[in-house]
Amino acid sequence: MLETLSPPGPAARRRLVALGGLWPFLRPYRGQVLFAFLLLCLASVVMLLVPLAVRQLIDHGFVAGAAVNGYFLALFGIALLWGAAVAGRFYYVSWIGERVTADLRDAVYRRMLAQSPQFFEYTRTGEVLSRLTADTTLVQTVVGSSVSMGLRSFFQFLGGLVMLAVTSAKLFVVTLVMLVLVVLPLILTARGIRRLSRESQDRIADTSALAGEILNAIPTVQAFTKEGDEGARYSVTVEASFASAIRRTRLRAAMTATAIGGVFGAVVFVLWLGAQAVIAGSMSAGQLASFILYAMFTASGIGVIAEVWGDIMRAAGATERLMELLAAEAVIRAPDAPLALPPARQARIAFENVRFHYPSRPKTAALADVTLEVREGETVALVGPSGAGKTTVFQLLLRFYDVSGGTIRFNGIDLRQLDPAALRAQIGLVPQDAVIFSADAMENIRYGRAGASDEEVMAAARAALADEFIARLPQGYRTFLGERGLRLSGGQRQRIAIARAMLRNPPLLLLDEATSALDAESEALVQQGLEAAMRDRTTLIIAHRLATVRKADRIIVLEHGRIVETGTPAQLLQQGGLYARLANLQLVA
Repeated sequence: MLETLSPPGPAARRRLVALGGLWPFLRPYRGQVLFAFLLLCLASVVMLLVPLAVRQLIDHGFVAGAAVNGYFLALFGIALLWGAAVAGRFYYVSWIGERVTADLRDAVYRRMLAQSPQFFEYTRTGEVLSRLTADTTLVQTVVGSSVSMGLRSFFQFLGGLVMLAVTSAKLFVVTLVMLVLVVLPLILTARGIRRLSRESQDRIADTSALAGEILNAIPTVQAFTKEGDEGARYSVTVEASFASAIRRTRLRAAMTATAIGGVFGAVVFVLWLGAQAVIAGSMSAGQLASFILYAMFTASGIGVIAEVWGDIMRAAGATERLMELLAAEAVIRAPDAPLALPPARQARIAFENVRFHYPSRPKTAALADVTLEVREGETVALVGPSGAGKTTVFQLLLRFYDVSGGTIRFNGIDLRQLDPAALRAQIGLVPQDAVIFSADAMENIRYGRAGASDEEVMAAARAALADEFIARLPQGYRTFLGERGLRLSGGQRQRIAIARAMLRNPPLLLLDEATSALDAESEALVQQGLEAAMRDRTTLIIAHRLATVRKADRIIVLEHGRIVETGTPAQLLQQGGLYARLANLQLVA
């Protein structure tokens, strides 16, 4: 990674500043950092003693009558001390790297969990996953090894230069000139490789994002027989990533060959000058041997520093991307002094002149001057064509978004005065597409209330009519349900979701088209579970199939974000408005 020998430009300096964002993650382990640094210093000092020991061995150890064994024992002792210091440094630095990376991943993931849905309107999930994996791995490489190697090589380089000057001032000047001549061309061509490194990083992120998107939609891909097309599309991104990496690697290989040839040529030239000095009697053989070792230490130090600087620059870019996620402020936050919701068995909901625009569609009103009151224990159905604003009502009640105007009250309190977590704890949701996690049936239901006992979980399953099919599973409640519940039918997944909501035992229940994708038999079973869940609590229902809302106390008809009709099913049919037209269309169908 010799590309990084170039002095940092504005973009590089900005990325280096981003590395400062890692300090809060390093601070708790500053004791380990200090100890690792002391071991690094010790290893560097001991390493610089090796050429001196070799010089003494050559100049004095082979003289007749000299205690040659003592010189070899001293050299062996230096090697043991060097090895112990390097091993200790390696352990502590690796520990710090793994610990900091784990803490960083945890912090980024928790920050993402706190974001409202509107954050993901602009940010791809695949991009977040790429940063959580590839970018944190780059950070781990730097913190866990590269910085330590860089400091060691820097000390080795500086110490080597000093000892070169002490050993032979004349050869030191020649060596310095030769190193400058080798390094200068690398500096002049390095920026192009750094640009190619960033381009390669971006292409890898593209492949990760595409793979995540397609793998999460495998049933749809296979249903439309698009496996070949998607494979070809992924191949294009992989080939683009490969081509970018090869361009960078080709240039790096050429620069590496140039650097190695130049450094080795410089060493050979200096060795030739030293040999002439030894022949002339102006330098001892031990001096020449130690000088060559110091020259090799200095040259290898430059090479490692170049490699490490490349890692640091890439990790700085990765850290910048991670810090962007950590700096993302949740749009929906708890107020400084949130009000407490009084205990209640049922909820009372009030929409007062509510207006709302989605951030991604600021010119289109999702809700316009909606005023609605839902009394305690009432079952209210929201119906209307797609895009009428039904789902938006649920999104606002869950405070995934805040209203653009007006007020929503939960048991008399403005939602904006509540902690979102406390509010959502009072709401149970049964979505249209039930989410089943990669766990067993027991834990999937317990997701509704983490502290629930096994008996409470099974009671909720019986109430939701889920117990009958769970009991037939190979391990009953301990049966793994597969990723996204692939081992269950649609109706079974919905009954798991209903049991989860019932276990939560919330004052307000939201049913988002919970039976729209089911066959008649499954719908009948799920409907029984829903009726049990709705008993003695306030319920809001979204439904396209009007047969599912006939038992609602009241129906609210929405169109273009406005309430256009209100009444019982019978009243709305008599009015002959939008509800009656929708009902007639479904009857004809």
